[in-house]
Order: sequence, then structure tokens, then C-alpha cells
Amino acid sequence: MIIDDDISIGDMLNEALSGEGYTVSRAYSGTEAAMLLTNSKPDLVLLDLMLPGLSGEELLPRIKDIPVIVVSAKADIPLKVELLLNGAADYITKPFNIQELLARVKVQLRRGGNSSAGNNILSYHELTLDTNMHTVSASGNDVKLTRTEFAILKLLMQKPEQAVAKFTILDRISDDTPDCTEDSLKIHIHNLRRKLKAVSGKDFISAVWGIGFMLSCES
Repeated sequence: MIIDDDISIGDMLNEALSGEGYTVSRAYSGTEAAMLLTNSKPDLVLLDLMLPGLSGEELLPRIKDIPVIVVSAKADIPLKVELLLNGAADYITKPFNIQELLARVKVQLRRGGNSSAGNNILSYHELTLDTNMHTVSASGNDVKLTRTEFAILKLLMQKPEQAVAKFTILDRISDDTPDCTEDSLKIHIHNLRRKLKAVSGKDFISAVWGIGFMLSCES
């Protein structure tokens, strides 16, 4: 989620992040962002400080269990230290290099994906995945997956019914399965779909043309 009232900066961030395969939502004031965050939980927030309504400093303590990168023209070192101590995961000063920002986003998403905020059970319809025990069941029956298949399913179950780009899948599972390539990804997805359908009778993974793959429930 991008929280910034500067439309041109927001558009630039949106274009850059979308180009990397991320799904982006936006808020143009602290008040609007607070309302949106009551009904949704993005993987990461890019937060400007000088916002109409609630300021970024006022909004930050309300954002729980989501990494926040402050993106602000304020370069005051004591302010940076205060915000980092009060919950911000990172701070980058405007104007910034977009490649540096994308790298910082990637680092925070990796950290967030590894921590899982203590919630080790993922569920979607008849599917249940335990990140601690490294087990998967469908319709109450155990499904034996390879390490790569498990990593792919885990990522898709974290974003159910959302298209996840191939690049994003390869990037996010690279720590667990560094040997997975774009060509082999198709094979892993095929085998994963086959195993889930054999146990549940349903197709849980669909291809999204030109983008990647999505977890959905089809008979």
C-alpha cells in the first residue's frame, strides 16, 4: 500500500512496483489509509509523513504487524531515529533512487515472509498448510509435496485469489529453492496442481495469462 498525497510520486511508485509484479493499493491521506487498513492487510506499507488528515507520525503506531517503509522529504536524523524506534522498518528520504527503494521493499518482504508473524497455519477452502510442520492436507488427506512445491503453495496461499507474477514467485521462493527457474516453475506448478486435484478432486491453481498464477477454487 502506498500512502502519499503527492499524485505524481504515487503514480511513479505504482508503475515501478507493478512492473516488478506487485499488487498495489493506494491511499491519499492518513485518515483514508486508517480506514482501508481496518479491512485489508497489505504485505508492506510505503508511508509519507506529511499527509492530510492523520499525519504519517500519527498513523504509524496504528499499523500493526505490517512492515512500514517511511518515504519522506524530512531528513532530520533525530526524527528518523524516533520513527525507527517506534515501529518503522526502514526510512528513505525523498528524492530517492527507485532501484534502491525497490531493493528495500524486497528486503522487507523477505523478512516478513520468513517471520509469518507467528501464524503458522494457512487455510483456503479444503486446503490447510502448516508452515512449522511443513505439512499440507486437502479435504483432510495428507498431500506429499516437494520442497519447491511446498514453497510455491505457501506463497499462493498467502495471497489467495490474487494473481502472483512468475518473477515474484521465483524471487520469493529463492531462499528455499534457489534452483527453481522460469522453465522449471511450469513443471513444479503442473505437478502441484495434479497432486492437489488427485486428493481433493478440485483445481486449486489457475494460470493468469501474461502474469503468472493464482490460487482459486474450481471443481
